[in-house]
Amino acid sequence: MLAWLLNMNVAMMLGLKKRSYEKMMDYYGDLDSPFCQVTKQIHQHEQENELREQMSGYKRMRRQHQKQLIALENKLKAEMDEHRLKLQKEVETQANNAHIELEKLAKRHTVHCEKEMKTTSSDEKKFQQQIVSQQKKDLTTFLDNQKKQYKLCKEKIKEEMNDDHHTPKKEKQERLSKHKENLQHSQAEEEAQVLSQQRAFYDRNCRGFKRKVVIKRHTLEQEQIREELNKKKTQKEMEHAMLIRHDESTQELEHRQLKTLQKLRMDLIRLQHQTELENQIEYNNRRERELHRKHVLELRQQPKNLKAMELQIKKQFQDTCKVQTRQYKALRHHQMEVTPKSEHKAVLKALKEEQTRKLAILAEQYEQSINEMMASQALRLDEAQEAECQALRHQLQQEMELLNAYQSKIKMQTEAQHDREQQKLEHKVLLRRAHLEQKIEEELASLQKERTERIKHLLERQAREIDTFDMESLRLGFGNLVALDPPKDIYR
Repeated sequence: MLAWLLNMNVAMMLGLKKRSYEKMMDYYGDLDSPFCQVTKQIHQHEQENELREQMSGYKRMRRQHQKQLIALENKLKAEMDEHRLKLQKEVETQANNAHIELEKLAKRHTVHCEKEMKTTSSDEKKFQQQIVSQQKKDLTTFLDNQKKQYKLCKEKIKEEMNDDHHTPKKEKQERLSKHKENLQHSQAEEEAQVLSQQRAFYDRNCRGFKRKVVIKRHTLEQEQIREELNKKKTQKEMEHAMLIRHDESTQELEHRQLKTLQKLRMDLIRLQHQTELENQIEYNNRRERELHRKHVLELRQQPKNLKAMELQIKKQFQDTCKVQTRQYKALRHHQMEVTPKSEHKAVLKALKEEQTRKLAILAEQYEQSINEMMASQALRLDEAQEAECQALRHQLQQEMELLNAYQSKIKMQTEAQHDREQQKLEHKVLLRRAHLEQKIEEELASLQKERTERIKHLLERQAREIDTFDMESLRLGFGNLVALDPPKDIYR
């Protein structure tokens, strides 16, 4: 025993494998020997170590898979956060640019209005100067004509008075003075009337010019508000197009990320199932090897068992022979007493032959019993081993079927989870798109409402201004001034 332990320590120190242990066990043979018991314990300990190592590796693989999934989810989350931040910055940039463009447009409108006011003021002065200049010319021409008429009338009166010889000279002088006064008074009235007409013409045309200026300013205001509203509409359409593009890019990224995550999950599950199948196959092979080793040891142990049983039968045969020998001795002693001395020799010979025949029959029976026992034990061992093989194969097949069923269930659950995730994402995308479209419709409706209200308020204010101007013109006695109709395309 000590020598065997030393050999085992040396073998383990030299790194002998299990096959070396099996060879050593085959060499010693006996299952009940100390070597076999210790070897069996070592082998069981190695199996437990292998199982623990296998389970540890499996657990490590599961933890590693979980870490990979968590790492991928964090990576995808960071990617989505970066994507959303980028889109948010783009939206803010778009809003800032739109605000800047509207401010520039407002400044340009202000500058344009100031320039138009200066131009209008300059045009009004030029218009007034042109009227004044033309009226001066007309007045000069009128006065010249009056002078000519006065001169002609004066000469005509003189001629008439020269032809009249009956009227005294003094009376002629009085009549001439009176005609002069009447003519001067008439010309003065005509001049005053012309000046009044010129003043009315000047005031009316200046008032009409101011009305045209008001209408021109109204037209400019309409053009500017139309330009501003069209600018807002264009900016809003650009913003909506950008939001739709953002939604589509987000949707594409979400589908790509979900596909990547699901692909990794399925790959890890396939790897896990492959590892489980390999471990199960290795476990099955180990169980079959152990059963085969057990059967080999049983077969090697069978001759010793049969030998012991044979020795036991032989011992029984010897005991039976001893019993029969004692019985024959007693029978011979009895026959010697009851048989005449002359027949002793024949009786002894007959008893000897009978004893020999019965012992031969008994020996043949025991030999037959030994043969039947050996055949029965061999057959029983074969049947037991075959039954154990069948039971083990059935058990391993059931375990493999259970594993396959479990893996199929896991795969189906994962696929169902993927379908739910896909449906959830589709629902999320549709809901987000519906909210976006609703937001776009509301903003367009609000923009259209603002457009209608601002144009309405502008037209109402301009109508009040032109009405007030016309009423003021009527109050001042200018009558109905010609008005320019506002442009019809203000709502474009």
